[in-house]
Amino acid sequence: MSHNTISLNKQRQPLDHLDSVWLFGYGSLIYKTDFDYLAAKPACIYGWERRFWQGSHDHRGTPDAPGRVLTLIEAPGKRCAGIAYQVTPATFEHLDHREKNGYLRLFTPLHWLNETGETQGVVYLAGPDNEAYLGPDTEAAIAAHIARSHGPSGPNSEYVLQLAQALRKMNEQDEHVFAIEHELLRLLKQT
Repeated sequence: MSHNTISLNKQRQPLDHLDSVWLFGYGSLIYKTDFDYLAAKPACIYGWERRFWQGSHDHRGTPDAPGRVLTLIEAPGKRCAGIAYQVTPATFEHLDHREKNGYLRLFTPLHWLNETGETQGVVYLAGPDNEAYLGPDTEAAIAAHIARSHGPSGPNSEYVLQLAQALRKMNEQDEHVFAIEHELLRLLKQT
């Protein structure tokens, strides 16, 4: 599958018939909201974990030297917390472009963190079948990759550090993100 998924997302999941859609953000969408939204709430999804296994050719890296950004992997019994944004279908013009580098939209149940209840929402995830997928590696190797990557949206390290800070503000623990942050800070001190 091509890493540019704009047309594929529009074809697979048209949203024009809806008044609004809840979008689940688990990575940069938590701290970088460059889109209008109607409401925002802390939420989580079950059965998924964050991993820095997706390449970024367009934001935190370049086509010749992609950075590493998050995707989700299936993890039975696990919980991934983030922020859910209620948006209009028109917002997906921007979001599909922002998340075009291998990410597909998927509907999934969203569970509210500070109140009871759930709703259906959309999440972007990039599976191993897309051209930009980099896959697993050690935390030290992932951190080293991130430390040397830079793209139009800035240093790849900024993505990790801002996300870790945002998760702490939410009182959320993410072993993978914090382990990468720890290794990354160690590397950045050396330079």
